[in-house]
Amino acid sequence: MSRAPKPLPLSTTQARQIWLHAQRLDARAPFGEGAHAVADAIAHLGYVQIDTINVIERSHHHILFSRIPSYRRADLRHAQSVDRSVFEYWTHALSYVPANDFRFFLPAMREHKREGHKWYASVTPADMRKVMRLLRAGPLTIRDIEDDVLTEKEHLWQSRKPSKRALQLAFYTGVATVSARQGMLKTYELMTRHFGWDKLPKPASSRDITAYLLERALRSQGVVSLDSICHLDAPSKKAVAGLIASCVRRGELMPVAIDGAGKQEHWATPAALEASGEVAPDLVHILSPFDPLIIQRKRTNLIFGYNHLFEAYVPKAKRKLGYFALPVLVGDQIVAALDLKTDRQGKKLLMQKWTWVGQGKKTAGRKELKRVIEEELDRFERFQLED
Repeated sequence: MSRAPKPLPLSTTQARQIWLHAQRLDARAPFGEGAHAVADAIAHLGYVQIDTINVIERSHHHILFSRIPSYRRADLRHAQSVDRSVFEYWTHALSYVPANDFRFFLPAMREHKREGHKWYASVTPADMRKVMRLLRAGPLTIRDIEDDVLTEKEHLWQSRKPSKRALQLAFYTGVATVSARQGMLKTYELMTRHFGWDKLPKPASSRDITAYLLERALRSQGVVSLDSICHLDAPSKKAVAGLIASCVRRGELMPVAIDGAGKQEHWATPAALEASGEVAPDLVHILSPFDPLIIQRKRTNLIFGYNHLFEAYVPKAKRKLGYFALPVLVGDQIVAALDLKTDRQGKKLLMQKWTWVGQGKKTAGRKELKRVIEEELDRFERFQLED
């Protein structure tokens, strides 16, 4: 029996450069521009998280702007509603997902259709018949339904409208999809009619889904761990671990030991280990707290030495970085966290708090660091205020 290869030592600097290259944050315009750039970015990243907080522009637009300098909100609308190259579904959160990956989500849709969904257990057959009758007549928003009898909420985020819960259940079971968004107002459409299908595609097998999870992580993360591949998806870990072991035996994956990771195992492809390089030191990205580089807090802390605090739900007196602080990446270092707010009526971006972190705490070179960040803030403000 052949021995498992000894892990290749990897410094956090090397791990950062590999991850930034995989996230395409080491180049100024890696995906080009327009709706096709949106589709290409989401296809490469695997998914882009949707979030409702809009103290600045919502996370899905922000994440795309970070990788597409010329990004316009209309580009995402075009990709979703015209090209139909992306669709919405649940990954570790509600997200935009490549339409080409649809079959990997079909088993979850079928499970919800067969067994129900714990979030929407209160939906009655009558509620579902009502929304399906309306959906068959054409696209539908919750504002189009005016005869609901409001009910008490079962939890804080639930709608009081039974029809909205029924629409959401239709969404999770794959009967309906979100065909368009205006802000956070969703237009629902029958899944088959939206995509022009006679019937739904063939669902992926469990083995195919395991391979998909690993490939998606390797493509967008470069260096992976079992936790990073299966973020908030513990049931998938056993199958993914088995596939990783097979890939290591075939020489398709290399075990690596990142400084400071302790016993946590990581892997990378030989190509990823060769492809990374130094990031331009003046390249600046003001990142969303829901950006793929930030959302896995322990991973970000290990590789960047930065523990991001998401404090939107923390009492004001206890906040350290601010209500909605945004990490600032300069080159390959996170050097600041900016608590920003968009004053849309006053047409300006407000600086609530500026906190230096990591290398940004050093006074040497801070004047130049501040200058390049402020240049990016000007561009970021223009993006916030565009129609």
